[in-house]
Amino acid sequence: MALKKNPLKLNKLQLRTLALAQVLAADEKSSTRDEATGDVTLLRLPHAHGDHVHIGGFVVSARDASGFSNPAVWTALERKGLSQASDGISVTLTVDGVGYDTGLGDRFMSKSDH
Repeated sequence: MALKKNPLKLNKLQLRTLALAQVLAADEKSSTRDEATGDVTLLRLPHAHGDHVHIGGFVVSARDASGFSNPAVWTALERKGLSQASDGISVTLTVDGVGYDTGLGDRFMSKSDH
C-alpha cells in the first residue's frame, strides 16, 4: 500500500517552512546534528532582505519563507512532533521533521548569484 501524502495534514505554509528548514538542516554550516537522536538544530533562522532570503547556497522568495518568522507555524510543527521549541534564533527539527516528505523538494529554490 502506498504511503499517504502529507499524513500529518500540514498546511501550505507549514509544508514550505518545513521544506526550507530541511535544506538548512542538511547544511553543516547552518546546523548541528545530535548523533544519538538524529535531531538537527538549526543554528539561526534566516531573515528576508528585500524580496528574498538566503538559505544555504540558495535564494528563496521572502514570501515563500515567511513561516520562519511565524510562531504559529513552529507551534504547529512542534505539536505534530516535527520540531522542538524555538527560541526565535534557533530551532530543532526532530528526526521525524528531518525525514518528513513535504513533496516540495527544491521547488522554491534557485542558486544564489551573490
